[in-house]
Amino acid sequence: MELINSLAEVPETELFTGGHGGCRGCGAALAARQAMKALGPRTIITIPASCMATIGGSGLTTAWEIPFYHSLFECAPAVASGIRAALDIQGIKDVNVVSWAGDAGTADIGFQSLTGATERQENIIHVCYDNETYMNTGGQAGSVTPYLATTPDTPAGKPTPRKDMLAIMAAHHPIYLATASVAYPLDLIQKFQRAMGIQGFRYIHILAPCFKGWGIREDQTVQLARLAVECGLWQLYEEVNGRRRLTVIPEHRVLVRDYLRLQKRFATMDEAAIAALQVAVDRSWQGVQS
Repeated sequence: MELINSLAEVPETELFTGGHGGCRGCGAALAARQAMKALGPRTIITIPASCMATIGGSGLTTAWEIPFYHSLFECAPAVASGIRAALDIQGIKDVNVVSWAGDAGTADIGFQSLTGATERQENIIHVCYDNETYMNTGGQAGSVTPYLATTPDTPAGKPTPRKDMLAIMAAHHPIYLATASVAYPLDLIQKFQRAMGIQGFRYIHILAPCFKGWGIREDQTVQLARLAVECGLWQLYEEVNGRRRLTVIPEHRVLVRDYLRLQKRFATMDEAAIAALQVAVDRSWQGVQS
């Protein structure tokens, strides 16, 4: 498959259309729109209970121009596995089967079916669009909510560190694993294209900010997604058969503080905690570049 190498080459056809029910500046909707530019019309997607399951359509209306299945919270990867098996029995090989879940449907409530599908090396793509909170049910903290982020049920800041979901998924030895960000659409699209060209279980984890949960303006979604990469908290890379390659190296690193202080959810985070996080980020960044 020839990769799209510039935004000018991105197809104009929209397979996740306007008129969806998302908020203005919704990072999840941006992620879906960008991903579908690569996945194309020969795609079947299953989405568990989440913001995306709601904003993409319910009842008699849908924003998807492809088959879309709304599954229970726990089982999007299991449903996708069944769809893949049914297609294989019919000899249909040219359809992308995708389970698309938020951080709750990936790292927490949906993890059992995800780990099973990964261990079996099901020939599907699982996507986690990560807004770091349970926004579909009011913004509660989940296991990938960052340390000291305030939410309705952690008003003083989440007392535990963020779960390292990427390390957990890497331990399953997927054929393809990648991170992506809505602030880097070409990088995101290319990763989906590469994933489509590989057989086996593929995992893509997208940072997709939610302005309500993060305490930012609705026009700051892309800005914050970009700052997360530029400060080093969100590294953009891919792993093929366990070999990691950075795909975006920021030209200019910014301070972690510049990223955190734009978000109301980190208002209670003191300077000592920010300094400690900066040290950890710098150490992590040196590790991947060495």
